[in-house]
Amino acid sequence: MPFRNSCTSRRKGSTLETRNILLVGVGGQGVLLASEILSLGFLKAGFDVKKSEVHGMAQRGGTVSSHVRYGSKVYSPLIKKGDADLLMAFECLEALRWISFLKKEGTLLVNRQEIKPTSVTSGMMKYPEHLSELLVKIHPRTYIIEGLELAKKAGDARSINSIMVGAASREISISDSVWKEVIQERMPNKVVPVNVRAFEMGRNLKQQGG
Repeated sequence: MPFRNSCTSRRKGSTLETRNILLVGVGGQGVLLASEILSLGFLKAGFDVKKSEVHGMAQRGGTVSSHVRYGSKVYSPLIKKGDADLLMAFECLEALRWISFLKKEGTLLVNRQEIKPTSVTSGMMKYPEHLSELLVKIHPRTYIIEGLELAKKAGDARSINSIMVGAASREISISDSVWKEVIQERMPNKVVPVNVRAFEMGRNLKQQGG
């Protein structure tokens, strides 16, 4: 996998530097659940964690974002522009909207899905074409995930968030058993198998550029 270790924990002596993960998407994609799974995984692994989220228009398909920061000691939940080690974008346009928060050497994971906002469906604006290619030009460390297609193969189109968490987990030095344990504890029993399967599919992906 070409982006291995870009968000792996770094240590200075015995102190773990704070690492920053920004998750963005639109309402209904499971962004907030994904951020909760990440946060719980970090807590299980013994890290201090801070999380902040914005979802005011989530039920209407509006932008949803969540900041997750972890390390030996984290004092603020918010990620500044240019400070994200990893940007997990569940939708292409949201990736473009938030890309300024990503470090130059950071990694962008993009679910190749286009969910047109009301400004586009109403005819007021036009959805940008060839967004995947554009994102790769802007940020070379961009990797595209066919999240919806994979989620359907896993058994439930709603498991995109587990696909994304699985892909992101390869950036983090925590055993996959920790993430699976969190999924089992956090999700209803009836959807655990499909989400564990989706997680494994995301974790085993060979990521590709746009």
